[in-house]
Amino acid sequence: MNTSRVLSCALVIICACLLYNCQSTVVEKPFENGHWVDLSYAYDENTIYWPTADGFELDTAFEGETDGGYYYSAYNVKTAEHGGTHLDAPIHFAEGAQSSDQLRMDQLTGEAVVIDVSAAAEGNVDYLVSIKDFEAWEATHGRLADDIIILIKTGHGKYWPDAAKYLGTTEKGAGAVPKLHFPGLDPQAATWLVENRKIKAIGLDTPSIDYGQSSDFMSHRILFKVNIPAFENVANLDQLPATGAYVVALPMKIKGGSGGPLRIAAFVKN
Repeated sequence: MNTSRVLSCALVIICACLLYNCQSTVVEKPFENGHWVDLSYAYDENTIYWPTADGFELDTAFEGETDGGYYYSAYNVKTAEHGGTHLDAPIHFAEGAQSSDQLRMDQLTGEAVVIDVSAAAEGNVDYLVSIKDFEAWEATHGRLADDIIILIKTGHGKYWPDAAKYLGTTEKGAGAVPKLHFPGLDPQAATWLVENRKIKAIGLDTPSIDYGQSSDFMSHRILFKVNIPAFENVANLDQLPATGAYVVALPMKIKGGSGGPLRIAAFVKN
């Protein structure tokens, strides 16, 4: 190979390297051209819990300037599993079903729809979300897709954190449970979902999947028997569209837990 040909090859290689190095790295951004909606209530002294559960406590372990001259803070937290925005794991009402730590990540993330029954629930604090509510949604938006997360907007979230209106009573203890009033999912609708649709999880803007006056918690039992988890006390559902939101619902990973505090958010495209 003559000298000129060697130089030409070398020049081609150098140019190729320069072009490669000049190319900017393309970083995929799955969550752009949209915004996040926080669907969780903060935990504080006003957080609403089931009447038989202890409330939230935040104790200061240390707060202030250290001997080293810098600021430092640390706290101890005490909370029941089922209070505030939280997860109900299937084991909560189904022996041998999945606990909080056993739920797959894909069960807790994915495309979501919002079933808005707020107009029907207005003025009926004991409203039961029915099969007809789901059929009416499908008549407008099409059949519920497989592996969807369902969020039910009853409109009850507008009362948070007023326990008297949100729970139906401010009393504590077992004697307060029969006085609870808030909307929930009709067990017949829970059965319809299990038998006719394939969903990942279900959530709503009330303290429980079952309505306040339930004594057998049948909707819990129907859903949890087939390992469909529930999200309760979900916030800001009025900020989500009927379709197109992507939900991330990550609970505290408690080994063997029947539930736990939940940070849930939804990404909505612009």
